Amino acid sequence: MPPADIRITAEPVDEGRCKFVVSETLYAGTRRYTSAAEAEESALASRIFAIPGAGVVEVTVSDNVVTVTKRSPAPWTATGRAVGGAIREALATGAPLVAARQAATDEAPDDDVLYERVAQLFERQVNPMVARHGGVVELVDVQDAVVMVRLGGGCQGCGMADVTLRQGIEGMLRRDIPEIQGLVDVTDHTAGSNPYFAAAKK
Repeated sequence: MPPADIRITAEPVDEGRCKFVVSETLYAGTRRYTSAAEAEESALASRIFAIPGAGVVEVTVSDNVVTVTKRSPAPWTATGRAVGGAIREALATGAPLVAARQAATDEAPDDDVLYERVAQLFERQVNPMVARHGGVVELVDVQDAVVMVRLGGGCQGCGMADVTLRQGIEGMLRRDIPEIQGLVDVTDHTAGSNPYFAAAKK
């Protein structure tokens, strides 16, 4: 059984995406699932994909943050409770919460190569840009050609963080490395000295 004092807070990004921050580490790394079939071996992701009526299309687990993307127009105030329940159920099983990462196929882009290219872009362009505002962007991983980042410094807890990511950083990535398929922010924005989200327990 999970500890009784475990806390889960919801940080909605927009109507389709929400981060759920858990008070303990779920997975030492980052893992992204884009379908229920892919998530079958994950006690955590499979439960989230199975939430009735949510239309979940993506689940990313990074350390203590679970990012959920859904198609349903239902507000996160409703869906979030079900996600919180799924996380608690998965913890209660004692089973591995996250499946091992699948080996890359010949047809898929080489994530290691993409990682190196993205790291160089971050060093040359991205971090010098955000450093002017006291921020830093950490490249966490590249998985299935999707870049996963964690914001720090002045970017963590900044209400404009998503604008910076979508209009600035993601634009640079798509222009300079067209093989990149997307960008996921795995930052816990409720932590730090200046959180912009007033966390609500689930």
